[in-house]
Amino acid sequence: MTDRTATDGGAAGAGGPVELRRQIAETRAQLGNTVEELAAMADIRGRARARAADLRDRAGAMTVQLRSTAAQASYTVQEKASRAGHAVQDRAKGAGHAVQDRATHAGHAVQDRAKGAGHTVQIKAREAGHTLQDKAAHAGHGMQDRASRAGHAVEQNAPAPLRPPVQFAMRHPRPVVIVAAAGVVLVAAGIMARRRAAQ
Repeated sequence: MTDRTATDGGAAGAGGPVELRRQIAETRAQLGNTVEELAAMADIRGRARARAADLRDRAGAMTVQLRSTAAQASYTVQEKASRAGHAVQDRAKGAGHAVQDRATHAGHAVQDRAKGAGHTVQIKAREAGHTLQDKAAHAGHGMQDRASRAGHAVEQNAPAPLRPPVQFAMRHPRPVVIVAAAGVVLVAAGIMARRRAAQ
């Protein structure tokens, strides 16, 4: 049915064409709302986003509430701990002074004993040091005398052409040691070369 048939004299409906148009518009609006509701129900992402936003808002509110509760509890605990700390500190001061006094007395007693023992040890160490020093001096003089005699014997028993080099070696031992070390190296190198050649 169209408006045309209604104006041509056909049966239009209970209220006429105006009423029919109104019913059609109302039905369209209801269908539009129903379609929007169905689309909203089918929009899972949108619903999930809305739910997540709602949960975020709730979590934020809970966080603020928990923070304020924790801050208040922290303040209360801090105040109680401060009071307890002061009480312990006062007791510790008293005990500390008593321990310090005892330790001071004990320290002085130990120090006095240590001074006496230290003097005794110092005297004994000094005597032992003098004894060792005397023995070392005697041993050193004996070694020096023997070395001097051996040097004179070598110097006098050496043939006349070798006496100046022997005297030089006795006065300046460092070059002699260097030459001797070089000789040992040369001999060792010669022995190793012969062994390699023999193999």
